[in-house]
Amino acid sequence: MINGEKKLQNPIRWAMVGGGRGSQIGYVHRSAALRDQNFQLVAGAFDIDPERGKDFGMNVHVSPERCYPDYKTMFEEEAKREDGIQAVSIATPNGTHYEICRAALNAGLHVICEKPLCFTTEQAKELETLAKTKDRVVGITYGYAGHQMIEQARQMIEKGDLGEIRIVNMQFAHGFHSEAVEADNPSTKWRVDPKIAGPSYVLGDLGTHPLYISEVMLPNIKIKRLMCSRQSFVKSRSPLEDNAYTLMEYDNGAVGTLWSSCVNAGSMHGQKIRVIGSKASIEWWDEHPNQLKYEVQGKPAQILDRGMDYLYPESLAEDRISGGHSEGLFEAWSNLYTRFAMAMEASDRGEKLNDCWYPGIEAGLEGVRWVENCVRSADNGAIWVEYQ
Repeated sequence: MINGEKKLQNPIRWAMVGGGRGSQIGYVHRSAALRDQNFQLVAGAFDIDPERGKDFGMNVHVSPERCYPDYKTMFEEEAKREDGIQAVSIATPNGTHYEICRAALNAGLHVICEKPLCFTTEQAKELETLAKTKDRVVGITYGYAGHQMIEQARQMIEKGDLGEIRIVNMQFAHGFHSEAVEADNPSTKWRVDPKIAGPSYVLGDLGTHPLYISEVMLPNIKIKRLMCSRQSFVKSRSPLEDNAYTLMEYDNGAVGTLWSSCVNAGSMHGQKIRVIGSKASIEWWDEHPNQLKYEVQGKPAQILDRGMDYLYPESLAEDRISGGHSEGLFEAWSNLYTRFAMAMEASDRGEKLNDCWYPGIEAGLEGVRWVENCVRSADNGAIWVEYQ
């Protein structure tokens, strides 16, 4: 159970690039990082407008001299300080991630990066090599994976409660962009611009979340080939898709589907994953993240609740307030930030955490690889492609 006592000898001196006033995700990063006293926010380049960024930084208690006009200046100036930053979170539009991540690694910093890590597998492999060369941790913020019941699902599958895995059904299909909302919303507008968002919209922005959750639950099966069809129902978004279906075949003979969409009119969030085995099935829905549906063939369906003693011990390790109380997205992100911090501290000691999973550089690479393969399939007439 997590009770707020320190896990690290000293908090990691931490900065942000982006995430300032008006950011959709900056506050979640800060709340997650600071909740368990594993990080200390000491610097930032919070905004493309330096004065606005400085004003914001001072309002989150960062010293004015450590509110920088851009990330390059920040990395250079912080390197001169004995108390300089050790890690940085990147919360900027997609098209900047690769450049900033590379610069941070070259500056000897640990990195926590919004997904996608970059636009191409080639870029992702370069960053992976650089991270290993520098012995730095790169974390990817697949924040939903931090919910406790994801760990319970992982343990149930590993211990054989479901039997042989046959089918994986995934979706992240909300309805908030069923019209061209980007015309009046700057934080959405860049997501449908290929120059900034990359080669996809909902595949990369939404689909990679349940994809990573499936990788956490099912670490021992890999995609062999896939087929993807994508559509732009709001025509102004073309060539980027606002809806896509992906079929997958795994190396153990299982099959999977993933529906990625922002035009599922009426749906609030619509992120679900159902894993079907030869004996039983489990289903997790992020609108009810504290529960996991467990259905054994021939028996009444069960609803497993977060924090209860009947769960596997591994799924109770990150419990904060015991069963019956609801936890949400901030706790999930905090769980991942705690894991990032522990991995960073171990790296600084020249060690590695072998018993602690987190979405690292490999997860970032796999997300980019999956999107590339989906786009390749869709743009060639929704054909089956070998997974490369």
